Amino acid sequence: MNRQIVKLFGLIVALFAVLVGFTSYWSVFDAEALKEEDANKRPLLEQQQIKRGRILAADGTVIARSLPKGKGAALRYVRRYPEGPLFGHPIGYSFVQQGDSEFEQFHNDELVGNDSEFTSILDELRGRRQEGNDIVTNLDASAQAVALEDLAAVGFGAVVAIEPQSGRVRVLASNPPYDPSRVPYELTKLNQNEMEAPLLDRGTQGQYAPGSTFKVVTAAAGLDSGTITPETTIDAPGTLEVQGQELHNDFDESFGPIALDTALTNSVNTWFAQLGEQVGEDTLFEYMDRFGFNGKPAIDLPPNQLSTSGVFDQGRLLGPSDPVDLARIAIGQERLAVTPLQMAEVASAVANGGRLMKPQIWSRVVDPDGRVTDRLDPSQYSQPISEETAAELNTAMQGVVREGTGTNAAIPGVTVAGKTGTAETPYNDSCGGGTEQNQAWFMGFVPADEPRIAIAATVECTTQFGNDVAAPIFRDVAEAILNGE
Repeated sequence: MNRQIVKLFGLIVALFAVLVGFTSYWSVFDAEALKEEDANKRPLLEQQQIKRGRILAADGTVIARSLPKGKGAALRYVRRYPEGPLFGHPIGYSFVQQGDSEFEQFHNDELVGNDSEFTSILDELRGRRQEGNDIVTNLDASAQAVALEDLAAVGFGAVVAIEPQSGRVRVLASNPPYDPSRVPYELTKLNQNEMEAPLLDRGTQGQYAPGSTFKVVTAAAGLDSGTITPETTIDAPGTLEVQGQELHNDFDESFGPIALDTALTNSVNTWFAQLGEQVGEDTLFEYMDRFGFNGKPAIDLPPNQLSTSGVFDQGRLLGPSDPVDLARIAIGQERLAVTPLQMAEVASAVANGGRLMKPQIWSRVVDPDGRVTDRLDPSQYSQPISEETAAELNTAMQGVVREGTGTNAAIPGVTVAGKTGTAETPYNDSCGGGTEQNQAWFMGFVPADEPRIAIAATVECTTQFGNDVAAPIFRDVAEAILNGE
């Protein structure tokens, strides 16, 4: 009998230890994961009793605010978005039942006043209700509206605009947009709309073949590694056989021996395909890494809501040791998939003398008493290329707009540097499976001699070319930003 009691006691002790272990793990080690689960509503329920701080555009336009509902112990605050769909991306939403997303989620601690434990304790001692901080963003309301209006006229797509010297994100527009105020009533409907996918932030999550915009990366690797100089010539026939398949220039035009400026101005596929093979897998992938490919971007949005840019095979990110068609990667095809944010970063790094800054949406945090408690201190992410290489690319990209494939990006009285892209997307299910649709691109910066803004614009599933639909968007957004400064 005593032996059975001892066994029973041992079993109870073991079960109790397991219970304590799991409880400790959940409450201590996995606490952050539990907080981040949409299913765990307790933090959001608690936050509903806090007046969440406002989110504002750079000009003071109120993007998000919280309004009181009820009185006394029943007082709650409900999130409202006065600008409707204008800033649905990248701001996101914050509601008790539906959770939070994008900027609202990333900056939650500041918005609910949890960023300073000392301030929270002081508020309790003073008998003050906890209140969130306001966050002023770098977003340009006028330029954001121009980007969405232009996109709405031509199709689904995205525009990203970044200040090269600071990394400040001035525009992050995705079409079709959505109104975050409608999320409590329409989230299921929005999630089920797979054709339009309005909850997908195409600027940071959309992955597209970059087409000829990627030739800037190929050229950067060639120049910076010493594989070529701006004067190096490569013979560029109308067609080239690569891995048993023909690779063509537009209209099979043959250019003969040409150097970088002519090759980029005319977007010569056979020239860049050969350059890619001369550079080699290891070097090209190394420079991709330097520009931010093959990893999540360093922007102030939740990492699980960001897409990586790189070469993929059924969802697996490939590297230099994998079998790839390097010639077609070099011209922005093969299995290369990039976000508009990534291509804006490429343009930004070239514009900033080879230095890539961390892209940031937030500008400053303002407490309930109106004091600025934190301010963006721009920081460098990497230096993909030398200042000399950046200057050489700048010159070549100016030729694209002045006399090449990107003339529709030209702005009177302003020097513009850029690159078009028209990626083939045959049989793409999201485009209806047709054979004529393209992914149209333009990326660049202005003014080319003293860059103030770098922009990437892309349009999905279009039968037109980058210069037809993406370059005019770039031009309009650039003018809106330059004229508003």
